[in-house]
Amino acid sequence: MANHKIEIRRRNIEKILQAAEQVFAEQGYGVTSMADIAERAQLPRSNLHYYFNTKDELYRAVLQDLLEVWKQDALCFERFDDPRVVLTSYIRAKMGHSRSRPLGSKVWAEEILHGAPLLGDSLGESLVPWAQLKQAKIRRWVEQGLILPVEPSALLYMIWASTQHYADFGYQVALLNDGEPLSDMAFERSVQTVTGVILRGIGLEP
Repeated sequence: MANHKIEIRRRNIEKILQAAEQVFAEQGYGVTSMADIAERAQLPRSNLHYYFNTKDELYRAVLQDLLEVWKQDALCFERFDDPRVVLTSYIRAKMGHSRSRPLGSKVWAEEILHGAPLLGDSLGESLVPWAQLKQAKIRRWVEQGLILPVEPSALLYMIWASTQHYADFGYQVALLNDGEPLSDMAFERSVQTVTGVILRGIGLEP
């Protein structure tokens, strides 16, 4: 019985977070209400307040959930040492989530563009040490002669900008693709192109 309750809780939270991500992306934080999210989630408003006391708390949960997904994408930095393997895996994972969770990326971008008013200091506490570890690994690759000299932070920013473009500017991507979303084949070509350009830029062959 306890496991059943845990599973119900997990499913409800997942449903609420998905709905909130969609509504925050479409309407913006300011005008979104808990009632809007409850309607999208097809749950009573009381259910939302059972799991999240306020809109602020739910908004932070959406952003933290997305950040954790992106951190999972970067586990290849810890699992592998070969820069080609690490960066190929990382770019593909990031591109994949730009396609599967474009609205989440837009919510994140909106928060960052405004100086992270709601995440505040908590963002620095979680993001800065994480990024520093990735930069340290890139720096070791340079020191070992595995890649061309590169500023580690700039390489990360380039990867983030290139991969998240497909989420944040999805409308523009579709517009320039005859008004249609990229097909699976076209998206795969994009993944390979982004990967190839970045790897060749640091002296590696895809």
